[in-house]
Amino acid sequence: MTQRKGEKPTISIQEHMAIDVCPGPIQPIKQISDYFPRYPRGLPPTAHLGPPLRAALSSSATSTTAASSSSSTADGSHEDAPPLDRPAVGPVAAAGASGCSTGSRKDEETDAEGYDSDDSTTLGTLEFSLLYDQENNALHCTINKAKGLKPMDHNGLSDPYVKLHLLPGASKANKLRTKTLHNTLNPVWSETLTYYGITDEDMVRKTLRISVCDEDKFRHNEFIGETRIPLKKLKPNQLKNFNNCLEKQLPVNKSEDKSLEERGRIMISLKYNTQKSCLVVGIIRCAHLAAMDANGFSDPYVKTYLKPDENKKSKHKTAVKKKTLNPEFNEEFCYDIKYADLTKKTLEVTVWDYDIGKSNDFIGGVSLGINANGERLKHWFDCLKNKDKKIERWHTLTNELPGALND
Repeated sequence: MTQRKGEKPTISIQEHMAIDVCPGPIQPIKQISDYFPRYPRGLPPTAHLGPPLRAALSSSATSTTAASSSSSTADGSHEDAPPLDRPAVGPVAAAGASGCSTGSRKDEETDAEGYDSDDSTTLGTLEFSLLYDQENNALHCTINKAKGLKPMDHNGLSDPYVKLHLLPGASKANKLRTKTLHNTLNPVWSETLTYYGITDEDMVRKTLRISVCDEDKFRHNEFIGETRIPLKKLKPNQLKNFNNCLEKQLPVNKSEDKSLEERGRIMISLKYNTQKSCLVVGIIRCAHLAAMDANGFSDPYVKTYLKPDENKKSKHKTAVKKKTLNPEFNEEFCYDIKYADLTKKTLEVTVWDYDIGKSNDFIGGVSLGINANGERLKHWFDCLKNKDKKIERWHTLTNELPGALND
């Protein structure tokens, strides 16, 4: 490149970045990585070494520093010695390198299978307690507080609330939720939500899903994090406290049979009256019924059939309860039948939503009898074994219509 007279020599940006403007010999400017070395998870290589190798590495570093300081004193040089950023040599360095590579491989495998570090550290924690009241078939869930929730709104805060589901069979019918607290990342609810009709069978196979969400008025509510507790971890009548880190939304098991979607719970009593030779069926109450109307409620009533019903005379129906998802009926129906014939019968119970001017909506149903299983079969057997004794049990309503009945 030629230079004209009177012009100042030009320096390219590459030459400028490669020249240290400090007085003294020209040296390359250090890269940012020289000042902030990148170690796996921010740990130095010595963290992956054993005690003997770490001691050897520290002693070699000490001797190297001492030698460099003595040589600089002997030469009378006042220049700052460059930092010791060269890799160590020999078996110690080899061990350190292998340790670092092994650690990095493990970290890569963990990240591939687990969650991103950002999500696992910024979602927050949730404090709550659970109590299974075995005598009253109730699960009490006390949501205490959350800490360090992930900000979801533009103001750097959130409007959090907590919702509960029972898995499998999650639906709107078994969803419970707390109130919403506005503009906070450390909400304190101190609110108890209760599931009624929880049986010992539920405690073995059910899992409680606790989700924290952010409420938005003008768009869909946003998911923050969740935690899941298998109910088999709880002991009857013993309060258990939890302080869990929230996790990302876990995938739903798509293999779950959709026909077993829960639609609520119903308490039924059975008693065989030997004096009148009849089966007394009591419809006591329902809980957590599915909402079938636009107002978020239902107008439920219950129908019972004793099958097979050759004469079509076994149908009984309760009164309609208006605008409720937890109706109390306390009605009893009698079926004249010989005791020996009960082993051939099936009691079908269905819950409906009453509608004016159109067909009534099916909410859920359950069948009790010799062909049932689980709690439904046990309830029927207990009735047969204990004559003249009223046996009360909670049962789960599903969206399966027993016997394909029509209203």
